[in-house]
Amino acid sequence: MDPSQQPTLTEADTAALLGTLAFVGIISLVIVVAAIVVMWKTFAKAGQPGWAAIIPIYNLYVMTQIGGRPAWWTVLLLIPGVNVVVLAILSIDIAKSFGKDAVFGIVGLWLFSIVGYAILGFGNAQYRGPAALAGAQGAYRG
Repeated sequence: MDPSQQPTLTEADTAALLGTLAFVGIISLVIVVAAIVVMWKTFAKAGQPGWAAIIPIYNLYVMTQIGGRPAWWTVLLLIPGVNVVVLAILSIDIAKSFGKDAVFGIVGLWLFSIVGYAILGFGNAQYRGPAALAGAQGAYRG
């Protein structure tokens, strides 16, 4: 193809592209801020530092503590593919730690995280302690 026949962007094309990028950027920022707010509130309700919601990887560690899983599960949450299964289990544990059932854990916390964590953080759910840890202790009693 002859370089002189290459299509060029008009000012309208450039403006449309920049407008779309700005819109996507604003929506993304709103979602990120909402996620931080609901996680902060949920962490604080569970007796953990709310600011942990904004620290990458450390927030995963705090989630393992809330759910009652060992700290090394944080490493599992960093492995692609494995993290999907581990996060589903951890979501159930966190739901049970707040007195909710496994369905809430999967649907509310795993599939629709922002909504689920908003329900935990701003709703009337009370943190009852790490559910997985309580389950493990019950298994040892026999």
